[in-house]
Amino acid sequence: MTMENRYVSHPNDVKVFNTERLREEFLIDSLFATDELVTVYTHVDRFIVGSAVPVTKDIKLEVNLKDIGTDYFLERREIGIINVGSKGVVIVDGMDYEVDAKECLYIGLGVKEVVFKKNGGSQPARFYFNSSPAHKSYPTKKSTQAEATPNHLGSIASSNERTIYKYIHQDGIQSCQLVMGMTELDPGNMWNTMPSHTHNRRSEIYLYFNLPEDGVVFHMMGQPDETRHLVVRNEQAIISPSWSIHSGVGTSNYTFIWGMAGENQTFNDMDAVAMQDLR
Repeated sequence: MTMENRYVSHPNDVKVFNTERLREEFLIDSLFATDELVTVYTHVDRFIVGSAVPVTKDIKLEVNLKDIGTDYFLERREIGIINVGSKGVVIVDGMDYEVDAKECLYIGLGVKEVVFKKNGGSQPARFYFNSSPAHKSYPTKKSTQAEATPNHLGSIASSNERTIYKYIHQDGIQSCQLVMGMTELDPGNMWNTMPSHTHNRRSEIYLYFNLPEDGVVFHMMGQPDETRHLVVRNEQAIISPSWSIHSGVGTSNYTFIWGMAGENQTFNDMDAVAMQDLR
């Protein structure tokens, strides 16, 4: 399947985008496809966002080499994979790694073959991944949800009681530049990342999931004084450039995976936006 390309938009241009143009630039609305490798290449920090749902056949992590300019996918890249489906297996240079629901597998620069293996069951694994450029090799490593440094934040009073799970970060799975984790909202809570922030030194990708069929998230984006929104449904992703806030409110609680890449890996390197400054 051909890799989709997304280019970089200047914030001054985004101010005049209509809804359709905003969705074309920042929303990945068709990500998971049975027995296919789906990939989107964004020029925002050279992220590759993708998925694999192996049902009747194994799926190899390979793309048109002209798209990335290397002989194999991880020759100059690293990748973080989180399973949002049933238990599955990822084969890394001939070695099997079992990855259960909400578990993360990191694979570093230099690994030549990655295969998403079919599990033979009626409920397939649904592998979601972020990949960023890398200049140093770190070992393949898996993390369970329990091992992912859970941090409980927020309160029901502000509708943002949630648990943040950090998988790939400075004190967890080591990587070259990729940072990746997951946030689960407790029942009855709807808001994430509000009060909002930007981080001019890193961009971010969000995948929203665990939403009911008729559920939506209103994802807030844009410069703090020029905010916009995108309506996001289950298993759709958002490209969030460094100048944009990235907050959301849903019709019910939900879960989202966040991935970051850029100048540093410092999770708390954020530029807070005061509530009175939002427009």
